[in-house]
Amino acid sequence: MTRDDLVRQIEERSRLTGTFLLRSGRTADEYFDKYQFEADPVLLDAVAAQMAGLVPAGTEVLAGLEMGGIAIVTALGRHNGLPCAFVRKAAKRYGTARLAEGADVAGRQVLVVEDVVTSGGQVVLSTRELRNLGARIDDALCVIDRQEGGAEALAVEGVTLRPLLVRDDFAR
Repeated sequence: MTRDDLVRQIEERSRLTGTFLLRSGRTADEYFDKYQFEADPVLLDAVAAQMAGLVPAGTEVLAGLEMGGIAIVTALGRHNGLPCAFVRKAAKRYGTARLAEGADVAGRQVLVVEDVVTSGGQVVLSTRELRNLGARIDDALCVIDRQEGGAEALAVEGVTLRPLLVRDDFAR
């Protein structure tokens, strides 16, 4: 699937217009319903195939953020063979009581993976938590950067945002 085909399909499947409250607290007139492209195995695989080329050399673990980033890293791991960690918003209080399940992140070069980035708030919080667990993080990868300050917020943390697509890729 070409990049243009991917943009068109994501736009058709997941770009909504209206009034939406975002995680950041902002109100938007456009929303990317990421679950629409993550729930379609063919489209998700095409997204992951194109994201695979954006994974920095030296990456040892893909860390998908709850909830949408989990589907993305699972598909991405199939394309590059890297192990995955599944990162919760908060460590659970039962069972293993871990923040990150799956691959160990301590002492390893970790790529944080998210679906849609707006302000970057959750990526910043999760990056800090993963670093507290010993992860080395220089980059984050996302499917769509809404271009609303996320890249800048991550840069303050020493993290480069690598988006597959940005809001400007979609028709207005």
